[in-house]
Amino acid sequence: MNIEIVYYQSPVGVLEIRSTGSAISDVLFVNSWKGAKINEGELNFTKPRSPVIKSCIKQLDEYFAGKRTEFTIHTSQVGTPFQQSVWAELCKIPYGRTISYMELSKRIGNVKAIRAVGTANGNNSICIIVPCHRVIGSNGELVGYGGDLWRKKWLLEHEGKIANGVQTLF
Repeated sequence: MNIEIVYYQSPVGVLEIRSTGSAISDVLFVNSWKGAKINEGELNFTKPRSPVIKSCIKQLDEYFAGKRTEFTIHTSQVGTPFQQSVWAELCKIPYGRTISYMELSKRIGNVKAIRAVGTANGNNSICIIVPCHRVIGSNGELVGYGGDLWRKKWLLEHEGKIANGVQTLF
């Protein structure tokens, strides 16, 4: 399997995008808590070869420009059936909205799995497209984000502004 890696400059930092050829397997923030630690001066911003990465970049451009509220790119990340169910449910959270980890647990049919849901959410390797940033604490606070909390705040405020005309959420 050939893996293509491309770096994309976004308003919230550089993203590392990986493709297995037919699907996007990873979108991670470079130099974040979860992402690869790379000297940004050494990043190679090559043009993508695969149609799936070209489409991903186009959709990310549209998202950051406020013209896209839903991604249609094919994704595929490795995970257990439980993780897959959590990630599928994340994709159902409407743009510009948030839910709590407890609500996410309810939506997958197991309120006792709140910690496991949080772990699965944290193991999502396709940030923004699989919108784990839309999950917040039950008290309405921003908690846990592999891309660092300041990015989660930015993404939620960006979506809120486009969806609802809200300037600041947190």
